[in-house]
Amino acid sequence: MASGAIRRFQDRVLGPSRTGIPSTTSEIWLLGVCYKISEGESSEEADAGRVLDAFRQDFSSLILITYRRGFEPIGDTSYTSDVGWGCMLRSGQMLFAQALLFQRLGRSWRKKESEPLEEEYLEILELFGDSEASGFSIHNLILAGESYGLAAGSWVGPYAVCRSWESLARKRREDTDVEHRACSMAVHIVSGSEDGERGGAPILCIEDVTKTCLENSEGETEWNSVLLLVPLVLGLDKVNPRYIPSLIATFTFPQSLGILGGKPGASTYIVGVQEDKGFYLDPHDVQQVVAVNKETKDVDTSSYHCNTLRYVPLESLDPSLALGFYCRDKDDFDDFCIRATKLAGDSNGAPLFTVTQSHRAGERGIAETGSVASSTEISGEEHEDDWQLL
Repeated sequence: MASGAIRRFQDRVLGPSRTGIPSTTSEIWLLGVCYKISEGESSEEADAGRVLDAFRQDFSSLILITYRRGFEPIGDTSYTSDVGWGCMLRSGQMLFAQALLFQRLGRSWRKKESEPLEEEYLEILELFGDSEASGFSIHNLILAGESYGLAAGSWVGPYAVCRSWESLARKRREDTDVEHRACSMAVHIVSGSEDGERGGAPILCIEDVTKTCLENSEGETEWNSVLLLVPLVLGLDKVNPRYIPSLIATFTFPQSLGILGGKPGASTYIVGVQEDKGFYLDPHDVQQVVAVNKETKDVDTSSYHCNTLRYVPLESLDPSLALGFYCRDKDDFDDFCIRATKLAGDSNGAPLFTVTQSHRAGERGIAETGSVASSTEISGEEHEDDWQLL
């Protein structure tokens, strides 16, 4: 299917593409970084052009992964392209790649056209190449996610993709010795008593995250960097409006990795917000396979980046989505827990998820976490009627 046809199909599902910046006065949050473009507060903020340029450079430095054609067949199938069905898998690859970029190069990294490409940057892109030799390829993700319904030619939802990333990260850890691991980052799924797919606010249990990190390091250290994935169902046909303020607030977290979301059959990777609009990277453009490796410093990586700003009203998103957060170390995770606990407390009875120290203390999703609870408290009331059962 041609790229133009894919774009027309996506426009029918998500609605016509909206490009540019919706407002020239409201602040923008892009994965935890604020760009204030309103005038009058200071001479720096009044320079809207400079701020917008910085925002665009940040946006264009994020890693874009789209439909590809011409790769080696997936498993024992005849699929050499994921056009028409792989957008959720590509969205998941973008979020995971962004976590690795933050881990290795930091949140302040920007791609500079005039300078040689960093080896770490090329190593990350190589991991997401379209072959079984690349650790986090669509080939290996499908293989790791077979038990969750992943298959070449089939579209899947965010919950299955999150679980598949957890499985793939575990498999890569088991198959590779510590010294040569491409990913030292733990992956933890935040879910509720019904495993996150059956409704009910997910519960972030600090003891469980600590256990995940300990297992990831094979007992060598109690803590390492961790990717938190939070699958959610926030309504029936569309996101319940009462959750939108909390969704917007997650982008103010320094640990934010955005949202896997869109509509059935048309996933996107939402990376920023302005008012009630979400900026996203779109996996639906069809591109030829590109071979990237750290030895080839002059390789063209332009197909892994996007200069076009697209946005979608958050209220139009499918209610089945997933949040991502990257915590660099224990202090960063503690900061995240404080922010998440406060967000739940300010949610007017509709938390995205709650925080607890242990399952013994948090059977009803109450945040009673030592330093977290002492900093801010949230209500322990259950609001299952706010959540929809699948």
